Amino acid sequence: MTIHLPQGPYEPRDTPLDLAAVGAPLASRTVFSAAHVVADPGADISPDDPAAVDWDATLAFRRHLWSHGLGVAEAMDTAQRGMGLDWAGAAELIRRSAAEAKSVGGRIACGVGTDQLTGPASLPEVRAAYEEQLGLVEESGAQAILMASRALAAAANGPEDYLETYAHLLRQATEPVVLHWLGPMFDPALDGYWGSSDLDAATDTFLKVIAEHPDKVDGIKISLLDAEREIDVRRRLPSGVRCYTGDDFNYPELIAGDDRGFSHALLGIFDPLGPLAAHAVRVLDTGDVAGFRAVLDPTVELSRHLFKAPTRFYKTGVVFLAWLAGHQDHFTMVGGLQSARSLPHLAKAYELADRLGLFPDPELAESRMRALLTVHGGSR
Repeated sequence: MTIHLPQGPYEPRDTPLDLAAVGAPLASRTVFSAAHVVADPGADISPDDPAAVDWDATLAFRRHLWSHGLGVAEAMDTAQRGMGLDWAGAAELIRRSAAEAKSVGGRIACGVGTDQLTGPASLPEVRAAYEEQLGLVEESGAQAILMASRALAAAANGPEDYLETYAHLLRQATEPVVLHWLGPMFDPALDGYWGSSDLDAATDTFLKVIAEHPDKVDGIKISLLDAEREIDVRRRLPSGVRCYTGDDFNYPELIAGDDRGFSHALLGIFDPLGPLAAHAVRVLDTGDVAGFRAVLDPTVELSRHLFKAPTRFYKTGVVFLAWLAGHQDHFTMVGGLQSARSLPHLAKAYELADRLGLFPDPELAESRMRALLTVHGGSR
């Protein structure tokens, strides 16, 4: 039946893609999906209260990702760190997800930040906050991802403060970590990270951190939505240090790579694309680059739509698609963030995802889309 969306009538597809869980690890690339959290819709709280999380549904979604052979990047910005999920909630998420990963043999890496600092902080306080979180992640048995810090961005007076802070943290780390550079399109408070708003100067500082501690850096994740800059940085990395693309606009070409290298992946878009992304990488595992691109290139329109400005609100579309796909029973988010995107934006996301065959039960997705339209006074 035709569904009347704000952008016009649409005929939903009636069959999903056949993307059964395989489970075996991916071979040619290391791929993490940054995963969202599922809110508890029955909690009597306000947006200013600590998040109420549905732990059963949250962990079930991670098992879904692991079942397709993907790694889980936990407690990252996709999990609404600093946008509804505070440090206490993130710490509990890390503990629970790391234990779940052990029980099922899933790969997991967890975000280490400074979000327990809620006001102005000195550089020693920033280091101490990072150390607290690093200790928790390492105790959980997960790999650490050193996330960009709003507190460090506010406290640092220049590149030297970043170099000293990261050098200190890398000396503390017991295992190689992933360094995370999140651009201001994802978080405006991170503008000027690495001590400069000039991206060339910032890149040089970032690479200097890695060059001085290559044995403590497993890889880097770049989320700047700038493919040329990622390729340039990738080519300048020390031998053995990986590049994990965080570019939700250009990931197919960056993962495919060129004759001088390629990127692995740590992506928020692989939350809704998980099964399809895993299938694409398994095609790449056979050496079929064209086949990989044929599978993944058509998903870019959806990703660019979800991550359009203001990019930091992409989480709303990610959770919306998880609801339509049946991974959770409601469209409620921690911090009330389900209100962060418009009805036309969500309707377009539904159409693009349905065209890709992402919904395991297209009828369920259609009925939930119709219900949303009814509640919000849109077309049906």
